[in-house]
Amino acid sequence: MMATAPPPGEIEDAPEEPILGNAHWLAQFTKEERKEILTLDDRKSVLTLVINWSVTFGAMAMVGASSGLWLLLTIPIALFVIAGRQLGCAIVMHEAAHRSFLSNRIWNDRIGNWLGAYPTWSDVLPYRPYHLVHHAKTGTEGDPDLSLTMPFPLTKKSFGRKIWRDLSGQTGWTQVVATFKRDVGLTNRRTQRNQGLKPGQKADVGWHKVAPVAITNAVLLGFCAAFGRPELYLLWPVALLTTYRLVLRIRAIGEHAMSGPAENPLRNTRTTLACWWERIFLAPNYVNYHLEHHLLMTVPHYNLPKMHRMLKEKGLLEDALVTSGYVEVLSRATSRAESA
Repeated sequence: MMATAPPPGEIEDAPEEPILGNAHWLAQFTKEERKEILTLDDRKSVLTLVINWSVTFGAMAMVGASSGLWLLLTIPIALFVIAGRQLGCAIVMHEAAHRSFLSNRIWNDRIGNWLGAYPTWSDVLPYRPYHLVHHAKTGTEGDPDLSLTMPFPLTKKSFGRKIWRDLSGQTGWTQVVATFKRDVGLTNRRTQRNQGLKPGQKADVGWHKVAPVAITNAVLLGFCAAFGRPELYLLWPVALLTTYRLVLRIRAIGEHAMSGPAENPLRNTRTTLACWWERIFLAPNYVNYHLEHHLLMTVPHYNLPKMHRMLKEKGLLEDALVTSGYVEVLSRATSRAESA
């Protein structure tokens, strides 16, 4: 998953394949079955891009076609729909980081950046080593994403305050400022751009790292302007600062909060069985099948449901951390009683 928190320890080289612990589940898959779920299909990845951006522009068009009271209704709906697609863009970047988006590695990184990472102010190349450490040390003190899910469960009031900070833009603004400082080299904190450097190696930072973000957002503005409605572009940055932050928070909770023990690969990560509306707003591109992704991280996103079915048919999910829907996940995440 995408993370903004710096890791507590030094970055180490991460393995290209998952650590299986004591599960040995992969031995129960035939060579043909492994090939079936690991084979890349570039057409399906292109379809993912088409769906992500079509839904984004469709949400903008919905607002553009509205007026009066309908406009007051469609704007918040569009902000949440676009936030889901922004998470979809982040998943494209995530897949590219695993080199499981396109079969050509050069275009995998290029498309992963220009149609996934840059519009949401991310970058495939520094994200890759950072994220691989998360896979190698899931749920341990060395996990760079640990701080995202450590506080749970918490009280409903506490979670309500987090929702307010997200939807009011406080979380988004704080993270955008931190990301800007990270990219232009104005911070001494450990970030995705300065981790794991060799002795004498300098972080690749500067204004040239902000330029792709500006370019992709300028293209979005130009697209809206070409249809005579440049103001519709504002839905993108407003969602990025508000609803997207809440979607990211819920995603992080669903994937790793209240999980463990860390050494059990079937319990340190959660799969959430999402219904149709959850897939629209919270779980695009099959991101909810996170347990399967951690078991074999090079499986392309469109094959994760198939892998889930195979695991279930083989009886390998009986003791796994699988939850029915994000409502149940959030219910567990806010189950701590209020103090007297």
